[in-house]
Amino acid sequence: MGLLNFKKRADAAKPVNPQIEAFLQGYSIEVMPRTAEKVESFRDLLPEGTRVYIAHIEGTPIEEMVATARRLTREGYPVMPHFPARIIADEVMLADWIARYQGEAGVDQALLLAGGVAKPHGAFDSSIQLMQTGLFEKAGFKRLHVAGHPEGNRDIDPDGSHDNVSEALRWKQAYCDATNVEMALATQFAFDAKPIIAWADKLKSEGIMMPVHIGIAGPAKLQTLIKFAIACGVGPSLKVLQKRAMDVSKLLLPYEPTEVLADLAAHKAEHPDFNVERVHFFPLGGIKSNAEWAIENGGASGVPASQTQQG
Repeated sequence: MGLLNFKKRADAAKPVNPQIEAFLQGYSIEVMPRTAEKVESFRDLLPEGTRVYIAHIEGTPIEEMVATARRLTREGYPVMPHFPARIIADEVMLADWIARYQGEAGVDQALLLAGGVAKPHGAFDSSIQLMQTGLFEKAGFKRLHVAGHPEGNRDIDPDGSHDNVSEALRWKQAYCDATNVEMALATQFAFDAKPIIAWADKLKSEGIMMPVHIGIAGPAKLQTLIKFAIACGVGPSLKVLQKRAMDVSKLLLPYEPTEVLADLAAHKAEHPDFNVERVHFFPLGGIKSNAEWAIENGGASGVPASQTQQG
């Protein structure tokens, strides 16, 4: 029934912008175990084959993460759990997590990141150290995503430069070139297309050829987005939200990512080799509202099962 309901809503949707519709094909979305529990059926919300990231927040038991992965897999979605390096104590724990995800939920892809913890819990401090263990390759993982930062990352480059981030990306590109693992950059969310385009173009000029899955905040109250943006260190594009907050006529209206996606989609249409290949949604205002917005704007086809290993 869930899949049928989704198809009816998708068929009724009227895409307002064909470029956005094209740009949304193959989009992914993020959930947490506690938010997933509130969803009766993901088939009512997401097209079949949509890649679903599972965010691993400090303190979340691995059992809850694996249970969420198992449920989503059974409902027909390729699952990409987070592996935050700084909350993983050692290689034994990492191997155990990999084995659980693989054995209980059939997971063969992961997002590797340092994580938001200031002080590492154990041996790992970065995603590079997770990759250096070789455990993902040994387990037969087919796809690994790593973090991208279109507006920089003050935790990694306190001086505001991109030097340390760029050095890490060069290492990851070399790893990608030397292995059979499919890789991509999944980025922090941003609200302005211009810095995203400039950053993506700079990556290519520096030989970083991994495709970009651009982080986009889904519909949410403006106050909610500003809070998350400040907490996550969003840079120049935060001004887009601040400007909106000064407009009384827009202050009480929910933010929707139409403008930033329209600009990115138009750039993609004009430059087909633009290395931003997918959209990754952060449903900061709730997964239901985000999924409905995607449907209404043409993102109804998701990633067909035959394409889940591409892009």
